[in-house]
Amino acid sequence: MTHVLTGGAPLAQQRRLVTEVPGPRSLALLERRIAAVASGVGGTLPVFVERAGGGVVVDVDGNSFIDLGSGIAVVSVGNSAPLVVEAVQEQVAAFTHTCFMVTPYEGYVAVCEELARVTPGDHAKKSALFNSGAEAVENAVKVARHATGRQAVVVFDHAYHGRTNLTMALTAKNMPYKDGFGPFAPEIYRVPMSYPYRDEPGMTGAQAAARALGLVESQVGARNVAAVLIEPIQGEGGFVVPAPGFLTAVAEWCRASGALFVADEIQSGFCRTGDWFACDAEGVVPDLVTTAKGIAGGLPLSAVTGRAELMDAVHVGGLGGTFGGNPLACAAALASIQTMRALDLAGAARSIGATMLPRLHALQQRTGVIGDVRGRGAMIAVELVRPGTKDPDPQLTGRIAQECHAQGVIVLTAGTYGNVLRFLPPLVIGQELLAEALDVVDAAVAEHAPAA
Repeated sequence: MTHVLTGGAPLAQQRRLVTEVPGPRSLALLERRIAAVASGVGGTLPVFVERAGGGVVVDVDGNSFIDLGSGIAVVSVGNSAPLVVEAVQEQVAAFTHTCFMVTPYEGYVAVCEELARVTPGDHAKKSALFNSGAEAVENAVKVARHATGRQAVVVFDHAYHGRTNLTMALTAKNMPYKDGFGPFAPEIYRVPMSYPYRDEPGMTGAQAAARALGLVESQVGARNVAAVLIEPIQGEGGFVVPAPGFLTAVAEWCRASGALFVADEIQSGFCRTGDWFACDAEGVVPDLVTTAKGIAGGLPLSAVTGRAELMDAVHVGGLGGTFGGNPLACAAALASIQTMRALDLAGAARSIGATMLPRLHALQQRTGVIGDVRGRGAMIAVELVRPGTKDPDPQLTGRIAQECHAQGVIVLTAGTYGNVLRFLPPLVIGQELLAEALDVVDAAVAEHAPAA
């Protein structure tokens, strides 16, 4: 059994259930939550966390769960990575805030320098820092519209880009993200995504791109498009990996038409897919890239990074925010990136994928309820369907997720149809722990799958 340090104390890397899930202390806290927290704030597993690190989360009742969610791809370096803890402690003792727009500090600049190094392309880049992924996406649209003088933004089926008014308009799925919250921002146009499992058999990436871009040209007009915004691997939409060539064709169309290719790497970035960024797999270089989630080891930070001339097209004062690039978050980001390099977490993500994919493919063959296994690196998903069809089975998906939770493994669901189990383990998870988690997933699918 291995341990990781959390706050200077060892945390055993094991799955251990000592009460029912949720336990009595979590149930008491749940009553307080119900009384004090708005019911519109969702929840996945009603246990309250006391400690976490490595690949485990320990609740207030002493139950230790294997974490296959990473706080939705946030704590890729672990919940309490030593370098992150040290950097944040040092920074909080120095100062917690000044507002970079009032009196700047080195950490903000250093994060922007690192983003210029690690994001795709070797061109001159600049960045602006914000708090959340939605803020980053919204500001990327602002930059694109200002730099091009155009209005239209093209997005894709199954996309998720955030919960602000503009990013709800950019997001595809109605429930729970958009229902009842309109009217939404205008000049947003949605076209089909390359979705190999649900596209016509044999459709190539180039053909899927031609299908989407033909609609843009006929219904929007290329000269009106400020940006094409895309997740290189879709997140909330179900970890949809476009067919090879799709991203390349869209990027080439953008260059030819004068639109900006904007990559939303908020969930897929920072070593998650086995590369620093998902765009790297096909050598696609975005004009702008949005990042958040895994950037800062659990602290709120996001960024827009792009070609220097585009980022500089916005007038002084047009970008910013009181808390954007907070000193603590910047310290955490620098330590997280240092950890990613030192531990080769891109390589770790590839090893995780090499462990998970064969197990999930074997489970697919045995049960007949897994229509598709997909993903790259440590961003893996299975799409659950009714046997012999491609009809989504969200009820089965929910039952399997609940069973995994009851047995001490945190999994997440996703997908436009609610029928995708997605796996986002911390990139520092041990192989033995990962294998045990997969045993639990395997048993849960086998138990709840319809009898053949």
